[in-house]
Amino acid sequence: PATGYGDDFVSFLENDVAHGNPHLVTLAFGIIFPIVHSGLASLRPLGEKIVGARTWRVIFAFPSLCLAYSWIVYFISHAHEGFQFYDISQIGWVHGLAWIINFTSFLFLYPSVYNLKEVAAVEKPKIHLWETGIIRITRHPQYVGQVMWSGAHLAMVGTSFTALTMALLVGHHYFACWNGDRRLEAEHGESFLKIKERTSVIPFQAIIEGRQQLPKDYYKELLRAPFVLIAVGSIGAYFAHPYMQAGAALAKNTGLVPGGILDGIFLEFN
Repeated sequence: PATGYGDDFVSFLENDVAHGNPHLVTLAFGIIFPIVHSGLASLRPLGEKIVGARTWRVIFAFPSLCLAYSWIVYFISHAHEGFQFYDISQIGWVHGLAWIINFTSFLFLYPSVYNLKEVAAVEKPKIHLWETGIIRITRHPQYVGQVMWSGAHLAMVGTSFTALTMALLVGHHYFACWNGDRRLEAEHGESFLKIKERTSVIPFQAIIEGRQQLPKDYYKELLRAPFVLIAVGSIGAYFAHPYMQAGAALAKNTGLVPGGILDGIFLEFN
């Protein structure tokens, strides 16, 4: 029997909220996901006091991952819908450049991501304060990575649906820059403010302005074992694109399967 919830939620957005307009569905995702993701991140100090750091990491990650997965699947299956501004996807050098930018974007990760045991809540998650590695280049590498990823995908798929989705993703990460700085200041106080003065959001800005100096052996700060896993995963994801598209098409064509665990909630709106 069906026990899913993703199709229930997406069907609710498509039929009851957006009335079949995919732009409104992705807009809804672009509003709901930041509220849940950034909202739960902001509630972390309070949540950890109540349930502990490991349990709060699970509470934070579960809805974020579910929403992200549903949004990604929806994007893949509707990326070419809406108004077509341009189509340069068949130009060889454009595809090659987009691939390089996409691959590089996955290397722009906040250093805490490398603490895999903390990410998985095997060890107690902490709010770390970093000033080495990629942080010397940009204080918010995942924002920069998202801009790169979104720009490359928009270059390949020039539709209004993709443009709106990319704008929502970049907008959320831009907000996360402010929210992340706020949370770090609340956690580390003056120590963070000193690092903030020596770093920048815009890549290389602090270095150009003389506020940050790269050590001679700076490359050693970037030699992290997880990069191998990230590189392999990024290349694997590229070759898995046909399977992603097939899976997204299957989800789109299958639609709502009655019997999901959230039917009782969303059917109340019908």
